Amino acid sequence: METRSSGVRPMFGLVLLLVWVSPPSCRASWMWLGVTSGGDPVLSGRQRAVCRGKPFLLPGVRDGARLAVAECRNQFRLERWNCSTTRNPAAVFGHELTSEEVMSERLHPAGTKETAFIYAVMAAGLVHSITRSCSQGNMTECGCDARLRGGGGTAAEEEGWHWGGCSDHIRFGTWFSRRFMDVVEKNSSMDRVGFTLGTMNQHNAEVGRQAIETTMSTDCRCHGISGSCAVKTCWRSMAPFQRVGAFLKERYERSVQVSDRARRKTRKKDQRHLVDKNELIYLNKSPNYCLEDRRRGIAGTRGRRCNRTSTGPDGCNLLCCGRGYNTHVVRNIQRCECKFVWCCYVHCRRCESMNDMHTCK
Repeated sequence: METRSSGVRPMFGLVLLLVWVSPPSCRASWMWLGVTSGGDPVLSGRQRAVCRGKPFLLPGVRDGARLAVAECRNQFRLERWNCSTTRNPAAVFGHELTSEEVMSERLHPAGTKETAFIYAVMAAGLVHSITRSCSQGNMTECGCDARLRGGGGTAAEEEGWHWGGCSDHIRFGTWFSRRFMDVVEKNSSMDRVGFTLGTMNQHNAEVGRQAIETTMSTDCRCHGISGSCAVKTCWRSMAPFQRVGAFLKERYERSVQVSDRARRKTRKKDQRHLVDKNELIYLNKSPNYCLEDRRRGIAGTRGRRCNRTSTGPDGCNLLCCGRGYNTHVVRNIQRCECKFVWCCYVHCRRCESMNDMHTCK
């Protein structure tokens, strides 16, 4: 019997929008805000100007936000941090991205591995959503990517195929994602000296955008008499977003800690590290996410369902942080042995099963 994880609190009746907020500390942070049907999104002046100039892109922004939230929860559903949300609609991802207290490091500092993944998946979700709208013909300023049409090169001609169809126009989606999301701090650069939180977030957002292009595939359709496939037409397509999420999760697992330029004491060997453009980076170590901390927006793992026989992150030993687990017997009733009866209905039996369910103490 399936149960809802206590680490994720559902947000019914909310429309999610991706917005940029600049707190008084002058460090930029991303927030996911819940906007009611009658409310207006909280956007920066720059973003409001973008939306006023291109209002037809707003549905794509909304869909990109939903896509990113869903995929974040999917990739981390079995782990201590399960991309959990908070009760505060103005801070969906809790301490990882929001409050001024976090940014000034009076609480657990931002800039963790989880922050890195969120920025990457948000940027990727925006690219994916906008690009899909272009390919579906929902926008006047973009459509299919026609740069490859009519050609294919010598090798392609020898193999009997050429570019055609509707290739996804990720250049437009990438351009819009950068314009909507990135705010470059003055006198900042991403080099070996160190990162600010803003340049870290900008770097990780770019990793997310590039993940869309990296996971693209070439699809083909055959043409010829009686399906002989004498000629093939091929085009470039984005991967399903779940594959993009898995790609970014692998980058998360191999993310690299970099030095914080704001810290006075930085080891020289850390300064010499040159970051690869495809690596996710972070500044601060993550908490263990074991215990609930409402001030920081950490849901903890108490009440989470675990797998007693698993040795992975969803195993009761790891997920419950050594606190142990409770076992409950769950009665499950469902329809079974269904048969079609002439004429005309389906007759089923009611089958009952008893299953053990384990939840963290």
